[in-house]
Order: sequence, then C-alpha cells, then structure tokens
Amino acid sequence: MSGWEPLAVILAGISAGAINTVVGAGTLVTFPTLLAVGLPPVTANVSNTVGLIPGSVSAAWGYRRELAGQQSRLLRIGTATMLGAITGAVLLLALPESAFEAVVPALILLACLLVLVQPVLVRQLRSRPRHPHGGPVAWLLILVTGGYAGYFGAGQGVILIAVLGLVMEETLQHVNAVKNVLAGLGNLVAAVVFVVVADVDWQAAALIAVGTATGGIVGAGIARRLPEMALRATAVAVGLAAVALLR
Repeated sequence: MSGWEPLAVILAGISAGAINTVVGAGTLVTFPTLLAVGLPPVTANVSNTVGLIPGSVSAAWGYRRELAGQQSRLLRIGTATMLGAITGAVLLLALPESAFEAVVPALILLACLLVLVQPVLVRQLRSRPRHPHGGPVAWLLILVTGGYAGYFGAGQGVILIAVLGLVMEETLQHVNAVKNVLAGLGNLVAAVVFVVVADVDWQAAALIAVGTATGGIVGAGIARRLPEMALRATAVAVGLAAVALLR
C-alpha cells in the first residue's frame, strides 16, 4: 500500500473500533476498505480479523466497570465462543464464500427483531427461573454466533446483544460489556487459526490494529453514555445497515 491507502485503512479501523464497541458490525467498514486497496477477499477477511483484536481489548478496558463481577459468566460462555470461532475459521478456509451469503442477512435481521422485542420477552420470562449464565440454550446460541464470528463476523455484535439480552438479567450496558469481550475472544481465536494456516497481510492488519485500538476507546466512551433506548436503536440501525451492505 502507498499514497492515500494506509491512511484510509487507519481511518476505517478507527471507525470500526468505535462501531464495534457501541454495537458491532465494524467489519462492514474495514472489509470493503481492504478490498478497495487491492487485497483479495479471503486475505482481506483474514487480515481484518487479526487487526480487530486491539480494538476489542480497548473496548473491554473502556467497559471494565460493567465487567466487574462477571468473570464466572465470561469463563462459562467464553468457551462456546472459542469453540465456535475455531469452527468458523476452519470453514472460511475450507468452503466457498457463497456458503454463508444467504444465511448472514437472515441472521442479522432476526437479531434486529430480537433486540426490538427483547424488553417484552424479558418481562414474559421474568416469572420463570433463569440460569445466571444463560443455561444450555444460551451456550449453544453463543457457540453458533462464535462460528459466524470466525467465518466473517459482520453484525456479530448485534446478534450477541440480542442473545445475551434475552438470557442475562442485566442492564443493556452490562450486556454490551460482555458482548465486547466475547466478540474480541472470537476474533482472537480465529486470528490464531489464520496466522497458522492462512496468508495474513501484516501491513493491513497492523494499520487496522492501530485504528481499532483508538476507536475502541472512543466507542466505549460514547456507548457508556447512551441511554438504553438509544443503544437499542443503534443496534437495530447498524444491523439493518449491515443487511443492506451485504445484499
């Protein structure tokens, strides 16, 4: 890369880091940018996944107060994310890109619907016993989301917010904090697989990393000040934008 291209990738990384922290789908900024500067699709996807990791770390740091006391929960459901991400990363390298193209928009639309109706569903479920970590159903749903994260991941934050919001008896800000950790864990595990068996464009990954690390801190400051309704509306808006861009 030369000329304007490195700056464009860094700016895309800053935007993606902020978007991922607030709700998710920052990949929809960085992935097209890497394609625009000439990277092949799989190389762009692999390099993007590696570059997103610092943004996840800074986002988790920005949400450290909301993460306090959630270590046990994160250990339990984090295993689902890890196993799913490994599976998704292997599928990315083994299957054609068209394999998930029909499923991804439907998944994100379903997630948007779940985010919208979550308050109603939570009220309906409030009288029933709920597992502190979400139980087996939540674990399986997070496993599937982790698989999607390892494969492509655009909009995974919206899906995670929807799933976690239904199974966790926490505020949406606490849900968003857990989402950031799980999304980062999924990227980290997939990145390890990619570094071992795939071609990573390290210049692109480094530029994305610089941008997302900055954007993650900025995004955490924004997201933690948003009222719950505004955060919910942002999740839905980003999800719909993701569907529009992926079609």
